[in-house]
Amino acid sequence: MTDSTTIDIMNTMHIKKLFMAAVLVLSSFAVQAQDVIISRKTTTTTTTSTTTVPKPKPNKPSPTDFPGQTFTVNGVSFKMILVEGGTFTMGATDEDGEEEEEPTHRVTLSSYYISETEVTQALWEAVMGTTISQQHEKALSNKSNTKDYPLYNVGDNHPMYYVSWDECQSFIQRLDSLTGRKFHLPTEAEWEFAARGGKRSKNNMYSGGNLYTIRKVMWCESYNKKGELITGPHPVKTKAPNELGIYDMSGNVAEWCQDWFGPYTSSSQTNPTGPETGTKRVTRGGDWMTYPHGCRVAFRREDVNYEPFYSSFRIGFRLALNTEQ
Repeated sequence: MTDSTTIDIMNTMHIKKLFMAAVLVLSSFAVQAQDVIISRKTTTTTTTSTTTVPKPKPNKPSPTDFPGQTFTVNGVSFKMILVEGGTFTMGATDEDGEEEEEPTHRVTLSSYYISETEVTQALWEAVMGTTISQQHEKALSNKSNTKDYPLYNVGDNHPMYYVSWDECQSFIQRLDSLTGRKFHLPTEAEWEFAARGGKRSKNNMYSGGNLYTIRKVMWCESYNKKGELITGPHPVKTKAPNELGIYDMSGNVAEWCQDWFGPYTSSSQTNPTGPETGTKRVTRGGDWMTYPHGCRVAFRREDVNYEPFYSSFRIGFRLALNTEQ
């Protein structure tokens, strides 16, 4: 092998070593660059995920969000919810109402309390000492067609029914003597203002809901899978409450009010109590047999108001109380 050949081989080996060194250097730069890119991507991803975390949803109102007073009578407790005074439009507002719901008019009410639920069978028995079965028997003795007056769901937490307006007054008198307070049936205006949600009102057609949430907020006319009517009042507080935390003001059982039934006027009123005389007492709210239209918070019609002595499996009541006491 000549000297020139040896030099060429050495030069070639040297070039290869320089090439390999250059490759290693470039590889090192590439790894560092990749690390930087990955680091930037990680930082960016972290920043992005931090800014897109959804805000926690507010908790649903708890019972403590609705101020009131709780009473206990012979072991049975019931709550009266505070309704802060305010002014509202009474009557058919946005919906196609009945003739008796017009004209709409402005009503101003002082603060008052209204019961969280309809008076239950347990509370009635605690105050009056009589059961729903005894009330049913009394109702049957006053009816000519007993087949039209069945006894439906019985239970402590079911609303009381088969009670006339007159019997509601007897209940209230006895409750007053047991508690030292002065309860009353809500006036028609007090009833509607509370049903609408008072000063928290969302202007719903039904108490606590609208056409899309009917089944969540009220027991009205409904049928099972066989097409049979689901009969009888249901336990209280099994549907969602309205804005004030009050249950079943639409549906379940209709409710006696203090007022005589009479036509509306367009004039503004303050703490109205209805006509001075009349033949029928007001009932409001509809019941478990009523189609949804009849369970609206504004619904009133002359043929669903009754004489003070009348009782039915479709009518119960709730209580009201002035705040001054």
